[in-house]
Amino acid sequence: MKDQYASELAQWIGKEQAALALLDTASKLQLEKSVELVLFRRKLFDKKISEILSDHAYAEKFTGLKFPVSLSLNIATAIAKLDLAPSRIDIGRLCTEFVESGNTDNYDAFVAEKLKNFIGKDKKEIKPRDVVLYGFGRIGRLAARVLIEHSGGGQRLRLRAIVTRDKATDDLAKRASLLRKDSVHGRFAGVIEADVENSSIIINGHRVHMITAASPSEVDYTAYGIEDAIIIDNTGAWRDEKGLSEHLKSKGAGMVILTAPGKGDLPNIVYGVNHEQFDGQNGKIFTAASCTTNAIAPVIKVIKDTLGIERGHIETVHAYTNDQNLLDNYHKKSRRGRSAPNNMVITETGAGKAVTKIYPEMKGLLTSNAVRVPVQDVSLAILNLRVSKKTSVGEVNALLKKSSLYGELVEQIDYSMNAELVSSDVVGNSHACEIDSHATIVSEDGQNVVVYAWYDNEYGYTCQVVRLARHLAGVRRLTYY
Repeated sequence: MKDQYASELAQWIGKEQAALALLDTASKLQLEKSVELVLFRRKLFDKKISEILSDHAYAEKFTGLKFPVSLSLNIATAIAKLDLAPSRIDIGRLCTEFVESGNTDNYDAFVAEKLKNFIGKDKKEIKPRDVVLYGFGRIGRLAARVLIEHSGGGQRLRLRAIVTRDKATDDLAKRASLLRKDSVHGRFAGVIEADVENSSIIINGHRVHMITAASPSEVDYTAYGIEDAIIIDNTGAWRDEKGLSEHLKSKGAGMVILTAPGKGDLPNIVYGVNHEQFDGQNGKIFTAASCTTNAIAPVIKVIKDTLGIERGHIETVHAYTNDQNLLDNYHKKSRRGRSAPNNMVITETGAGKAVTKIYPEMKGLLTSNAVRVPVQDVSLAILNLRVSKKTSVGEVNALLKKSSLYGELVEQIDYSMNAELVSSDVVGNSHACEIDSHATIVSEDGQNVVVYAWYDNEYGYTCQVVRLARHLAGVRRLTYY
């Protein structure tokens, strides 16, 4: 028994050493070449060794294949030898294909063949684009984290400024503190310094100017060396074309993205679903829809394209938000004045109607409603859909699982096989939604389908906003998923 203990411990230490080497390789690729390695969309850069090993255990369970960390290390080492264009590479897919190919040791040749279209800097020319966050609340602070985390060497989106409406003597220190620590998302993985003298926050070496403005049009971004910036408006104060156009009156502003559903004729854009219909060359004002629309649109796309949808209802069990009161108090909207941490509150959601902006042919087919519940973050969309083709639980889950592994929706749909999944497990999930496969229901006649899709309505949605910004800016890297 003693020998077994020592042997198993030695094996585990060997895995930790391989994970450490993998982390080192992934870090160099990201910082030096803007090549990001992920394991089935789970990042490898800036991770703990234990997290990398946990992700590999998940990969083995998910794929049914043996997935030692040493295999990932060999594949990553082969990738590091290539002169690749800026790219995002799913090492999980490469490892799966390597195992299925029957290959045993020729990693260099295998990887070179798979990534032959990525070799050469001229494969993808990327011009960096400045970004300004207009507003610094829940979404604004998370956007700052995501932008800095994925900044690499500054070759893509560069966070240059944050605009707020209020400024107090200790404002900068308070703003920096709120960015540094978060009650839901934890401590920021990095260094944040407040430069009061120069009205800036320095985040992992990136100087971000803190600007105070009463209205969007009064800011001169060029005074800070900022040109043709993407303004990400996360205040929600202006939601129509007229209001958002005020941003474009500022010197140095080139484009506006609203982190909410737009009003009037402004389209709802869900990255991964309909983003290809839009580009930054043929428009200046864009909307990233809502967190709920981003969560349900990918699922609806999969079901609609394969089984057809005749009608349906979407119920959102949503975390409470800043719009509600902590204690009972006056609120202009019904029910929202009651204490958010103490009540479940029925309220409306425009997600059903918003989906029809993406799929006009579904107009009148979907109803929707929402219930705000006493949790700080993570929501649940329950999609009750009448489908055209008879199906089964196994088929529905297989369709969603496949979409999470391959195709255009791998960044939007995550797939859980965990029978113990609860809302807090989804905090920090970068996908637009996470399918709870154990909760899927199909009626006896095979035509009523109920899908449960969890989503981090803060972080997951923010990642979708940043993906859209990269697309509109033309700084999306090549991807191998």
